[in-house]
This record gives sequence, structure tokens and C-alpha cells, in this order.
Amino acid sequence: MNLIYDYQIFTGQEYGGISRYFYELINQSKGVIDVKVTGYFSNNYYLNRTRLKKRNFLKGITFKGKYRILDLINKQNSIQTLKTNNYDIFHPTYYNPYFLKYIKDKPLVITVHDMIHEKFPDFFSKNDKSIIWKKKIIHRANKIIAISENTKSDILHFYNIDPSKIEVIYHGNSINLNNHSTTNNNLPENYLLFVGGRNGYKYFLPFIEAIIPIIHKEKINIVCVGGGQFSNEELSFFEKKKITERIKQYNLSDDELIIAYKKALAFVYPSLYEGFGMPILEAFACNCPLACSNTSCFPEIAGDGASFFNPQSSESIKFAIEKILYDTTYRNNLIEKGKYIEKKFSWEKTFNQTMNLYKTVL
Repeated sequence: MNLIYDYQIFTGQEYGGISRYFYELINQSKGVIDVKVTGYFSNNYYLNRTRLKKRNFLKGITFKGKYRILDLINKQNSIQTLKTNNYDIFHPTYYNPYFLKYIKDKPLVITVHDMIHEKFPDFFSKNDKSIIWKKKIIHRANKIIAISENTKSDILHFYNIDPSKIEVIYHGNSINLNNHSTTNNNLPENYLLFVGGRNGYKYFLPFIEAIIPIIHKEKINIVCVGGGQFSNEELSFFEKKKITERIKQYNLSDDELIIAYKKALAFVYPSLYEGFGMPILEAFACNCPLACSNTSCFPEIAGDGASFFNPQSSESIKFAIEKILYDTTYRNNLIEKGKYIEKKFSWEKTFNQTMNLYKTVL
């Protein structure tokens, strides 16, 4: 079997959950199937740790139009590769349908990671083409991978397609507890952990607003990992609420992130919507108690291993976090349940199920 993953997500992301997903599939595929990733260049951290790594493209140099140039170069390479017709299955890594006229009748498999654009269009630019693109390839695909039952349900809600076309294949957990750093990265004591993007539907500022009484009363710190530096809006909010010294942003390696989870009082995930929520499994693996939204995929993935809250209710958020902070028995029970749940997920299982799906389209 000859499989092609395209350049898209490895061009658009240096880090991120989707590129990590394809990285894990590539790693699992070694010695099993022949995999190719199109494109000449990539600055993606995960791809460049695989046997299929690409040359860096002006890494460390930023200028207007850089991404557009990189995308055009890699797209042309991808088109040329598809024109050879020398492959069995095409599995694009994102939703741009540039490839449709080149793959002809070749089997097309796509992974739908979430339906955020469809459910929350107001959080995205009017120029965002994700919905239009996704619709085209969903209808052309021979098989669709949904990363949770909730995502499958949302696909069927928005698109009139045969449910048998969709297969739910869960993610695994990428945290490796055997090779982590023991340094503390100058992290503060007594903190709640927030991981990833903080924009729009991630509901970061409403979460902070809800726990300001706890921050002041218990001298709690907030550690944000990834998501970029704080915006001017965020900094103004912190200053207004007198919590500037209590909240810090860090860029950490995977090994350093393990320490951040392990030291945290709790990991808080207030997002309105996720397709799967990989940080849930990361927290479980690191014995970090989880407080998270009761929406979308969260109950499905976290099971009974989380202190759930309504992300649009300040009282609900505050109560869920206080239960972890003040009830040691409850906290310890969450940790034990999380450890059990995390073991149900693995990238080996993800890959094997994906391989079985690939075989059905040949």
C-alpha cells in the first residue's frame, strides 16, 4: 500500500494537535506501509522528527508573505506528485481542496478534527474558507475519520451524508513519562494550568474572570503554556483585575510540559468546543486533576475523570475548581480515574484502526 499525506498542516503549523496526529500516524507506519508526505519544505517540529523530514524554510526569519510563498512552493510539489498517479490512497492533512481535480478516482480519506467553524462561525474571519473547503471534500471522500462520536454527530448535523461513510477513531496520548526533564522551568508554586490557544471559543478570559475571587483569596497563580504571548487585550484585563503578577505565559517543550502538569493544582480546560481534546489525556497521564467544560466531546473523552462545569457560568467554573482545591479525597479520586481512562487510548490503536479503514477503500 502506497499512501500520500499532503503538505498542508506541515506548512501551516510549527506545532499543533493536527500535525501531531499525522506525526503519530507516520511514526506508527514505519515498516508497515509506504508513506510519503508531499512538499519540499517544512518548519514543523513534529514532521522534522520523522524519517520523512523536510528542509527548513527560512526558519527564524519572519516577513510578510512568507507563509504564502511556502504554501505555493509545497502545493506545486504536491500537485506534481499527485499527477504521477503512483499511489493507492490520498489522505490530505487539512481541508484545502486544491487536489480534487488531480486525484481523479483515487480513494480519498479525510480526517475531520472538529466542526468548530460550522458551530461558531462568528469566532472566525469572514474570509475563512474552511467551511466551503470542508464541504467539498466531505462529499468527495470515500471514508471520513471522525476523532470522536461527538464530532461524527456534528458532521451528520451539518452535512447530508451516509453515516456509514464515517468511522470514529480516537486519538492516543503523546506524553512520554519515561524521558521527561526534571527541571522546574522557573514555574511558580500553587498554580492552575491552562494549555494551548486562548482565542474565541477557547473561553480563556471568561475562565479567568470566574476564578478571580480564588486567585485573590488563595494566592493562586495561573500558568499558560503555548498560545503565544499575551495580547494587549489580555494584559489590560489582567491589570484591571489586579492579577498581572499572578499570571504568566511559557513556551515549553513536551518534556517540560510534563513537569507543568505534574506540579499543577489542576489543569483547567474551559473551551466551548473541541473535537477530541488531547490535553485531557496528557493531564490524566501526569496525575493532574482535570476541571473541564461539560460540552462537546469532553464528557465522552474524560468520562468520570473530570470535575465538569458549564463554561458559560462563572459560578459553575468556580465551584468545579474549588472542589478540586478543597476536597483532597475528590481530587485523589479524579487522579485515579484519569489514570484508568488514559490507558484506554493509544496511538498504536489509532494506527491499527486507521489501517483497517484504509483497506476498506482499496
